Amino acid sequence: MGYGGLLHNCIKLYTTHAKMNHFDWSLIRSFLAVLDQGSLLGAARVIQASQPTVGRHIAELESQLGVVLFERTGRGLVPTSMALQLAEAARSMEAGANQLTRTLASAQTQTSGTVRITASVPVAVHLMPPLLAQLRQSLPDTQIELVSSNQISNLLRREADIAVRMVRPEQGSLVARKLGQVRLGAYAHKSYLTRRAPLRQPQDLLQHALIGSDTDTSILRGFAAMGYPVTRELFVLRSDDYIVQWQAVRAGLGIGFAPAYLAHREPEVVEVLPGQLKVPPLPMWLAVHREIRTNPRIRRVYDFLAGALPQLIS
Repeated sequence: MGYGGLLHNCIKLYTTHAKMNHFDWSLIRSFLAVLDQGSLLGAARVIQASQPTVGRHIAELESQLGVVLFERTGRGLVPTSMALQLAEAARSMEAGANQLTRTLASAQTQTSGTVRITASVPVAVHLMPPLLAQLRQSLPDTQIELVSSNQISNLLRREADIAVRMVRPEQGSLVARKLGQVRLGAYAHKSYLTRRAPLRQPQDLLQHALIGSDTDTSILRGFAAMGYPVTRELFVLRSDDYIVQWQAVRAGLGIGFAPAYLAHREPEVVEVLPGQLKVPPLPMWLAVHREIRTNPRIRRVYDFLAGALPQLIS
């Protein structure tokens, strides 16, 4: 059989396996091992398979190619001229398979590149920077893009790779993990409290300088739930920027509503009416697209945040 006939049989072999939706590369691996070792036993040791398995591989390859690849002699297996012709193509296939293995192994540990994270403004400003400093130590070749926004970014449109949200994502193609509950409370600077009448019950808040949102009505709804229907004019300072609200509390302007993790960092800011205000906690969710989670770089950042954030909000 000439080279053209061998090529025809190789194509036939590939087509046969293609119909089976796979190509059995172990046949080529066994073939090369026998070619190099000169015996089934030697080949079996090299590829860590049983001798009968290697023998079946050679027989199957010979049957599908329609050629004899080895002559059985007392000294072992001697390759035929057809086997020597096939060896060059087989070694190219082996080299390609080895390169694929190295590429996949590298991809599974690759951390260089950018990960885009979106988080609410308080989380982005107060919680993320120290966490990213820690992350930098373990993943120095990963760059972070941090989107500080109270808007719910669309992970499906790749506006971000990872999202820290205060509401559970509804899209079925997202993987969401609940990190815990963020406790909310009313806080004031000690200097403010020394100037004003003491607070003994929730109704006393109505006689104090309150800091709230401009368009967000969640605080007003909270007052209504306690039986105190009030309007936005109750707030002496209105801002939809939660950092502005918190800075106003720190400055002693009045009483504001904020996550407890902010007050933990401020010894001069204290909680007012602790245990008396029934402010529902906010759940914190970590979300990522289901497909993106298989990206090793994003997965490492995701796992880091999943382990670190719950400790900061508890």
